[in-house]
Amino acid sequence: MSNADIFLGEVIGTAILILFGAGVCAAVTLNHSKAKASGWIVIAFGWGFGVLAGAYTAAPLSGGHLNPAVTVGIAVDTGEWGKVPLYILSQLIGALLGAVLAWLAYYAQFRANADPANAQPTLGIFSTAPEIRSPAANLVTETVATVGLVLPILAFGRNAGIGIGQVPGEAAGIYGSGISVLLVSLLVVGIGLSLGGPTGYAINPARDLGPRLAHSVLPIPNKGTSDWGYAWVPVAGPLIGGLLSGVIFNIVF
Repeated sequence: MSNADIFLGEVIGTAILILFGAGVCAAVTLNHSKAKASGWIVIAFGWGFGVLAGAYTAAPLSGGHLNPAVTVGIAVDTGEWGKVPLYILSQLIGALLGAVLAWLAYYAQFRANADPANAQPTLGIFSTAPEIRSPAANLVTETVATVGLVLPILAFGRNAGIGIGQVPGEAAGIYGSGISVLLVSLLVVGIGLSLGGPTGYAINPARDLGPRLAHSVLPIPNKGTSDWGYAWVPVAGPLIGGLLSGVIFNIVF
């Protein structure tokens, strides 16, 4: 895969992921949305469908990582680290772009947030926040949830007929069959339903950091803080989880 293919694939695929994910959060959160208050299950499936659309789009170009934790897990497994910075930079750019697109899609609803009497908090549309602020516990939650994502992605390739698994010696493609992306998408839905309650399941540093940057600079009325004091947790936890997943996969499988 060329550097240009990796860059374009990861930017476009991650942008689609965040467009769907931030979009469903906006739909559920903002006033004057037809999906207002439709709940956590809707959010979990919206993010899952974002993975489905983004990964299917990016897979032919870049392998469709869309997540620095996945990239790190694959690099630990294969020993190929040379293109990891390119993947991660591309994912961050894509996540920032996707957040801006979601803001544009809900521009009228965000503008309506200018009414102080009916204003809604907006950071949760873009990034995660813990229900109980305990950095150590939050870090553990994000690490465990990310292992629940990345280790199965790596292990799926050992199951006949599924076909997920990087080509030996390459830190690129992880999707080898038509059904594999669907399975990962359902896995993300399951993580959201089972492990998303404590922290909002970032499980992806780009998914949290890129949209948080967008939130900090976009002209959103009554947007409140971007909570940079917490921002390191949904970056560090998933990276640790991706690293552990690669190590566990190498030892066990």
